[in-house]
Amino acid sequence: MATVSLPVIKGAKVQTMSLRKGENTALLAASTVLTVAVQGLAVDVSALLLGLDGKVRSDSDLVFYNHPNQDGVSVAGPAVTADLMRLPADVHRVVVVVSVDPLQPGAVFTRAPQLTISQNSAPTLSFNAPDFAAGETVVVLAELYRRGDGWKVRAVGQGYASGLAGLATDYGVDIDSEPEVVPSVAVPAQIRTSPTRSLVDLAKVERQAPGLLTPARQAGQVLANRGISDRQAAVYLILDHDWYMEELYESFAVQAFAERVLALSANLDDDGTVPVVFSSGREPFLEEIRLDNYRGRIGQLHTQVDWGWGNVADAMRRAVGHYQESGATDPAFIVTQVGDEPWDKAEVRSLLQNTASLGVFWLFVGFGRGKLAFYKNLNASASATFTNVAFYDASKNPGAVSGEQFYTGLVDAFATWMRA
Repeated sequence: MATVSLPVIKGAKVQTMSLRKGENTALLAASTVLTVAVQGLAVDVSALLLGLDGKVRSDSDLVFYNHPNQDGVSVAGPAVTADLMRLPADVHRVVVVVSVDPLQPGAVFTRAPQLTISQNSAPTLSFNAPDFAAGETVVVLAELYRRGDGWKVRAVGQGYASGLAGLATDYGVDIDSEPEVVPSVAVPAQIRTSPTRSLVDLAKVERQAPGLLTPARQAGQVLANRGISDRQAAVYLILDHDWYMEELYESFAVQAFAERVLALSANLDDDGTVPVVFSSGREPFLEEIRLDNYRGRIGQLHTQVDWGWGNVADAMRRAVGHYQESGATDPAFIVTQVGDEPWDKAEVRSLLQNTASLGVFWLFVGFGRGKLAFYKNLNASASATFTNVAFYDASKNPGAVSGEQFYTGLVDAFATWMRA
């Protein structure tokens, strides 16, 4: 993650300075205006005020056209204004979101939104997010966040194909499950969800995690299409915690990925829990993400883990050990997110061979900036074929991959293994 230094030269003409995705810079303790421009598409601009836990303090912290002012943050048309001096001490971040107007059914982002950030007596900042091509309807453009006694802004540019409902739920905004119920704050219509018929019993998801209903149904449909909707498995998640993953944790890409895995697990295991192992340079850290605590869970957990160099083999051993100690009779589906090559390649191969007879299936999911040739080529040679291993390249932005495409990549090889 890069930090951009933008000095102010007295007497010089104020220039527009460009930020790239992931870059950040300091702000003055003054009013900051963030203005969004999108070509050829009607959009709504909103803001979320977040506490230290990455969640809104109440539904009133969603600032949008029907609730345009909250604690120093206001929305007027395409602009969000944040008076940094007026923000309460328990507000640690302000997230700027742009979403497709719900009156344009079927519309998605193609050309990237443009963001201009201005303060008096400071250079104007601009950010052009990358273009989108996976049906994104929502984009987190930027976030203002406290750093020491001051404030900084980070260019995010994270697109989501899952809609504003999933994004709002990620940040702790309550969602109406029945359209006739009127919330205390009139939440935008595109946030509201309506129940549809599911292939599996997702009553627990609807009750405990309504924001995961849509991805859980998408996962259930893909499982049904692959002929294993009646099968069960213990789902595990291993997350890469190398230093180069920092940006993906801070931009909520890893959180969104974990939520999708949890939604898949709801179709395969009725306990509503996925054990999570963080792979870093030290002893692997094992915790869990559940239907009743998933909001911001990855952000809360990963701060307890040191950045390292990806001791994947140790994390794999920890997951297998937990599975064996649990006494589970269903097979284990261990989703292992990787961002770069492992340094312990021989150990990884040995573990894959030794777990083939234990009822363990390994899916390595690649996203990040690193090289992943080792994982891609695990089954490239006929002499080194692992029947219980597959690789799925989820691109650098898995949150932008549509639900059906994402779950197909997750499930295809696993379903073949299960049927065999």
